Amino acid sequence: MEEYTKVKDLNQGSKKVNVLAKVLSVGEPKQIQTRYGEAKSVTEAVLGDETGKVTMSLWEEQANLVSPGDTIVVENGYVSFVRGHMRLNVGKYGSIKKSDTELKEVNDSLDMSEKEYPREETERRPRRDFGGRNFRRRF
Repeated sequence: MEEYTKVKDLNQGSKKVNVLAKVLSVGEPKQIQTRYGEAKSVTEAVLGDETGKVTMSLWEEQANLVSPGDTIVVENGYVSFVRGHMRLNVGKYGSIKKSDTELKEVNDSLDMSEKEYPREETERRPRRDFGGRNFRRRF
């Protein structure tokens, strides 16, 4: 039996989590500009289990993998924040699969993405500057 992280236990440090959840809704795709200047399609879906619900960001083709009512397994997911609100994501090393396990009950009274987290808690630390492109380690 695989170990799953419950939705209520997701937090800003959650990485490499496996979540078994039911798809409650899938929004319309939006075109956004990434911080690297690329235009990408993102779709938000709301997932839930017996402990709570969370909004998941589905990038590009990931949106085709889920439909309302599906029970899915998010493997190797991680938590990020959009304007202070929690989002579950699947990176390039993760996956989304339909599950044979049926989730009957979903606690939709606890919305993990509703709470706004303070900015300083959710922002990434700046990368260290080692002198730019021409930096060479000298021994």
